[in-house]
Amino acid sequence: MARKKTTAPAPPKCPVCQGSGEVSRTVHVGRKHRAVGQQTGLCLNCLGSGEAPTD
Repeated sequence: MARKKTTAPAPPKCPVCQGSGEVSRTVHVGRKHRAVGQQTGLCLNCLGSGEAPTD
C-alpha cells in the first residue's frame, strides 16, 4: 500500500514587504530635504524572512 506524502502549507507572506524581505525608503538630502532616490533595507516587520510574523 502506497502512502501519499503531504506537504506543509506555505507560510503567509509578510504584508509589509510582500514576501521579499526588503523594503524601499526614500533618501532625503540637503536643508530642504530633497528626495534624491530610494534605498532598500531589511524589513523590520519580518526581519528579512519574508514570512508573516506569528504574533
